[in-house]
Amino acid sequence: MTWKLRDLPASTISLNPNGRFVVVCGDGEYIIYTAMALRNKSFGSAQEFVWALDSSEYAVRENGSTVKIFKNFKERKSFKPDFGAEGIFGGFMLGVRSVSGLAFYDWESLELVRRIDIQPKHVYWSENGDLVSIATEDSFYILKYDPDAVAKAREAKEGVTEDGIEEAFDVLGEVQESVKTGLWVGDCFIYTNSVNRLNYYVGGEIVTIAHLDRTMYVLGYIPKESRLFLGDKELNVVSYSLLLSVLEYQTAVMRRDFEMADKVLPTIPKEQRTRVAHFLEKQGFKAQALAVSTDPEHRFELCLQLGDTKTAHQLAMEAQSEQKWKQLAELALECVRSLGPRVPAQCARLCWSSSACHLCQQCKYDCQASNQCRSNGKEQCGLPGQIPAGRC
Repeated sequence: MTWKLRDLPASTISLNPNGRFVVVCGDGEYIIYTAMALRNKSFGSAQEFVWALDSSEYAVRENGSTVKIFKNFKERKSFKPDFGAEGIFGGFMLGVRSVSGLAFYDWESLELVRRIDIQPKHVYWSENGDLVSIATEDSFYILKYDPDAVAKAREAKEGVTEDGIEEAFDVLGEVQESVKTGLWVGDCFIYTNSVNRLNYYVGGEIVTIAHLDRTMYVLGYIPKESRLFLGDKELNVVSYSLLLSVLEYQTAVMRRDFEMADKVLPTIPKEQRTRVAHFLEKQGFKAQALAVSTDPEHRFELCLQLGDTKTAHQLAMEAQSEQKWKQLAELALECVRSLGPRVPAQCARLCWSSSACHLCQQCKYDCQASNQCRSNGKEQCGLPGQIPAGRC
């Protein structure tokens, strides 16, 4: 007996992780086909079907109480979750939705890892299983899985409750957006939302890739082409440029792997580097942001925040902006002992602000500049008796 795609009214169609097989599920049944030739491989009863991260493993929900696990197309285990099974989710762990919330189980042992009081619509795991996005009706959460904490808790038999292991997950962020479709590329979660925007989330920052003119669904990402593909119900397919180098750099930063980030940086086009620098700044890595940014204004602001008077002085020289000299003079006043003797005086010569005059007075390094500042101070600062010349 053979099956054809048209024989089964499909409610879901999904490829397994390595792309070799495709499953069609609907009308209480599922059929697994080879992806290229569409030859049938296996079939059975199921209300829902999900793939594990391991391409040879999958689970089916037969009814509201029973979930079966298959390995290499053979049933390996069947179990009944404590609070029933209203829905299942695949990926790095087996997710089961019930009246009590979302429960994550280990695929191999089916031990409860953690039960979370949440009613998800979608669950998206990153490729390495470190991160998971749990999408509800009106928001989504980014969680980080801690396998070391799980292993220690099981070994010591501490921190394990009826809801699983307390330290299994850390909540990294919550976003008030309704996710329609999504996927992970590295540590970047790419998604479409209810208002037809194509965004990605990384490190607490949301970047808008495009505003869509209709409802579209994320199909996949091709790293070699740095293209993200989306489709609509009319089978139209569009793609957007999304540089892999930028995503790889941001992923390396989130993993605190700055050696890898430094290797990726040369592959990022210069016009994209200031955007990357703003990302670094938001993550608290201002020194790295200064090294990466190509925008003089942004770099000067970072210099002020870092107290980098040398680079700020160079940027002020290039810009010849009175405002920048004033800002630099104020910065120099704060750290005058660490500056070269003529930098504060040069600031004062170019902007006759009272703070610069006081700076010149305190430095007492450049008599000519100090006298000039005092002379200009009489005319512009209005402080003739407050700015004595320093000793030469």
